[in-house]
Amino acid sequence: MTRLSGETALGLAWIIALTASLAVLFIGEVLGQTPCVLCWFQRAFMFPLAIILGLGLWWQDRRVGRYGIALALGGAAVAFWHMGLYVGLVPERIQPCTATGPSCIDDNQLVLGVPIPLMALVAFVVIGLLSAVSLKETQE
Repeated sequence: MTRLSGETALGLAWIIALTASLAVLFIGEVLGQTPCVLCWFQRAFMFPLAIILGLGLWWQDRRVGRYGIALALGGAAVAFWHMGLYVGLVPERIQPCTATGPSCIDDNQLVLGVPIPLMALVAFVVIGLLSAVSLKETQE
Protein backbone atom coordinates (compact mmCIF):
# COMPACT_ATOMS: atom_id res chain seq x y z
CA MET A 1 0.00 0.00 0.00
CA THR A 2 1.34 3.43 -0.88
CA ARG A 3 1.92 5.88 1.91
CA LEU A 4 -0.19 9.05 2.02
CA SER A 5 2.03 12.14 1.89
CA GLY A 6 1.47 14.93 4.39
CA GLU A 7 0.50 17.41 1.72
CA THR A 8 -1.96 14.96 0.16
CA ALA A 9 -3.50 14.21 3.57
CA LEU A 10 -3.85 17.93 4.26
CA GLY A 11 -5.37 18.49 0.83
CA LEU A 12 -7.93 15.74 1.41
CA ALA A 13 -8.78 17.17 4.83
CA TRP A 14 -9.30 20.60 3.26
CA ILE A 15 -11.52 19.17 0.50
CA ILE A 16 -13.70 17.42 3.09
CA ALA A 17 -13.96 20.58 5.23
CA LEU A 18 -14.76 22.74 2.21
CA THR A 19 -17.34 20.27 0.88
CA ALA A 20 -19.00 19.97 4.30
CA SER A 21 -19.08 23.76 4.68
CA LEU A 22 -20.61 24.27 1.25
CA ALA A 23 -23.12 21.46 1.87
CA VAL A 24 -24.44 22.99 5.09
CA LEU A 25 -24.65 26.39 3.43
CA PHE A 26 -26.66 24.79 0.62
CA ILE A 27 -28.98 23.05 3.12
CA GLY A 28 -29.50 26.25 5.10
CA GLU A 29 -29.52 28.94 2.44
CA VAL A 30 -30.81 27.21 -0.70
CA LEU A 31 -33.10 24.58 0.79
CA GLY A 32 -34.18 26.95 3.56
CA GLN A 33 -33.69 24.50 6.42
CA THR A 34 -32.71 26.60 9.42
CA PRO A 35 -30.05 24.78 11.44
CA CYS A 36 -30.69 23.78 15.03
CA VAL A 37 -28.46 25.04 17.85
CA LEU A 38 -26.13 22.04 17.71
CA CYS A 39 -25.77 22.42 13.95
CA TRP A 40 -24.68 26.02 14.52
CA PHE A 41 -22.04 24.84 17.00
CA GLN A 42 -20.80 22.27 14.48
CA ARG A 43 -20.60 25.01 11.85
CA ALA A 44 -18.52 27.08 14.27
CA PHE A 45 -15.86 24.35 14.05
CA MET A 46 -16.24 23.34 10.37
CA PHE A 47 -16.10 26.77 8.72
CA PRO A 48 -12.72 27.72 10.26
CA LEU A 49 -11.37 24.28 9.29
CA ALA A 50 -11.97 25.01 5.62
CA ILE A 51 -10.26 28.41 5.90
CA ILE A 52 -7.32 27.40 8.10
CA LEU A 53 -6.49 24.21 6.22
CA GLY A 54 -6.81 26.03 2.90
CA LEU A 55 -4.47 28.79 4.02
CA GLY A 56 -2.03 26.20 5.37
CA LEU A 57 -1.95 24.55 1.96
CA TRP A 58 -1.58 27.90 0.20
CA TRP A 59 1.32 28.98 2.42
CA GLN A 60 2.80 25.45 2.47
CA ASP A 61 2.65 25.38 6.28
CA ARG A 62 3.29 21.73 7.10
CA ARG A 63 2.32 22.26 10.77
CA VAL A 64 -1.21 23.54 10.10
CA GLY A 65 -2.52 20.04 10.79
CA ARG A 66 -2.29 20.71 14.54
CA TYR A 67 -5.01 23.33 14.19
CA GLY A 68 -7.02 20.90 12.09
CA ILE A 69 -6.82 18.33 14.87
CA ALA A 70 -7.92 20.82 17.54
CA LEU A 71 -10.91 22.09 15.55
CA ALA A 72 -11.88 18.57 14.43
CA LEU A 73 -11.88 17.33 18.04
CA GLY A 74 -14.16 20.16 19.14
CA GLY A 75 -16.50 19.65 16.20
CA ALA A 76 -16.54 15.88 16.67
CA ALA A 77 -17.51 16.32 20.32
CA VAL A 78 -20.51 18.48 19.36
CA ALA A 79 -21.45 16.12 16.51
CA PHE A 80 -21.18 13.12 18.86
CA TRP A 81 -23.55 14.82 21.32
CA HIS A 82 -25.90 15.68 18.46
CA MET A 83 -25.83 12.07 17.24
CA GLY A 84 -26.57 10.88 20.78
CA LEU A 85 -29.61 13.13 20.79
CA TYR A 86 -30.66 11.88 17.36
CA VAL A 87 -30.52 8.18 18.31
CA GLY A 88 -32.11 8.76 21.71
CA LEU A 89 -29.12 8.28 24.02
CA VAL A 90 -29.44 11.85 25.23
CA PRO A 91 -32.78 12.40 26.98
CA GLU A 92 -35.31 14.51 25.08
CA ARG A 93 -35.71 16.98 27.95
CA ILE A 94 -32.19 18.36 27.42
CA GLN A 95 -32.67 18.79 23.68
CA PRO A 96 -31.13 22.15 22.73
CA CYS A 97 -33.45 22.82 19.78
CA THR A 98 -36.07 25.47 20.41
CA ALA A 99 -39.78 24.73 20.25
CA THR A 100 -40.20 26.93 17.16
CA GLY A 101 -37.04 25.81 15.37
CA PRO A 102 -36.19 22.59 13.58
CA SER A 103 -36.06 19.38 15.52
CA CYS A 104 -32.79 17.53 15.99
CA ILE A 105 -34.53 14.18 15.64
CA ASP A 106 -36.98 14.40 12.73
CA ASP A 107 -36.69 13.41 9.07
CA ASN A 108 -35.41 16.89 8.16
CA GLN A 109 -32.07 15.75 9.61
CA LEU A 110 -31.69 13.11 6.87
CA VAL A 111 -29.83 13.55 3.57
CA LEU A 112 -30.09 10.51 1.28
CA GLY A 113 -31.22 8.52 4.31
CA VAL A 114 -28.15 9.42 6.40
CA PRO A 115 -28.54 11.66 9.49
CA ILE A 116 -26.77 15.02 9.17
CA PRO A 117 -25.23 14.63 12.66
CA LEU A 118 -23.64 11.32 11.57
CA MET A 119 -22.25 12.89 8.39
CA ALA A 120 -20.78 15.71 10.48
CA LEU A 121 -19.25 13.27 12.97
CA VAL A 122 -17.64 11.23 10.19
CA ALA A 123 -16.34 14.39 8.49
CA PHE A 124 -14.75 15.68 11.70
CA VAL A 125 -13.15 12.32 12.49
CA VAL A 126 -11.72 11.92 8.98
CA ILE A 127 -10.44 15.52 8.96
CA GLY A 128 -8.79 14.96 12.35
CA LEU A 129 -7.15 11.73 11.20
CA LEU A 130 -5.91 13.27 7.95
CA SER A 131 -4.57 16.27 9.86
CA ALA A 132 -2.69 13.90 12.17
CA VAL A 133 -1.26 12.04 9.18
CA SER A 134 -0.06 15.33 7.73
CA LEU A 135 1.90 15.98 10.93
CA LYS A 136 3.59 12.57 11.02
CA GLU A 137 5.60 13.46 7.92
CA THR A 138 7.00 16.63 9.51
CA GLN A 139 8.21 14.69 12.58
CA GLU A 140 10.27 12.18 10.56
